[in-house]
Amino acid sequence: MMCGITGTPGTGKSMIGEELARRGYTVIHQTSTVGPYVTGEDENRDVQIIDVDRWAAEFPPVNGFVEGHMAHYLACDKIVVLRCRPDELRARLAQRKYRPAKIRENAEAEALDVCLIETAEDYEPDQILELDTTGKDAASCADRIEGFFKGTIPADFGHTDWSAYLEVK
Repeated sequence: MMCGITGTPGTGKSMIGEELARRGYTVIHQTSTVGPYVTGEDENRDVQIIDVDRWAAEFPPVNGFVEGHMAHYLACDKIVVLRCRPDELRARLAQRKYRPAKIRENAEAEALDVCLIETAEDYEPDQILELDTTGKDAASCADRIEGFFKGTIPADFGHTDWSAYLEVK
C-alpha cells in the first residue's frame, strides 16, 4: 500500500518522513524523484517547473510512504495532508531563509487550504487524513500517520480553518 504525505512547504513532511523511515518504513522523498521531470525554473516564484503529469504517470508504486508537496498527484491508496497554522508556518519558512514573497505565498496557500482542496478533488473521503502539525513533534505526528496507514485511525479531514490568517491588503 502506498500512502502519500503532502502539504504546504514547512508543514513537516520531511521530518515526519525521516521518523517513519527510522521506524523501518520505506519512505520516498519527492525531491529525489523529480529531477528528470524538471522543465525549467520560475525565478519570480523561486521554484522549479516540473512536468507533474508525467512524473505522476511514471512514478513506480511503493509499499510505504511518499512525502512531498506534490504527493497528492500520485495514485496513492491513502493520503495524509499535513497542516500548520500560518503564523507558525511563516516562522518555519523564515528559519529556512525563504524570501519574504515565498513565505507569504506559502502562508496564503496554507490559509486557503490549497493542498487539502487539491487532494479532496482526487481522493475519496475515506482515503484522506488531515493532520495539524502546529506545535507537535515528528514522533507524535508519525504515530497518527502510522495508525492511519495500518487502519487503526480513521480518515478525517475538513475541520481546520486558517482563513483568519489571510492578510487583508
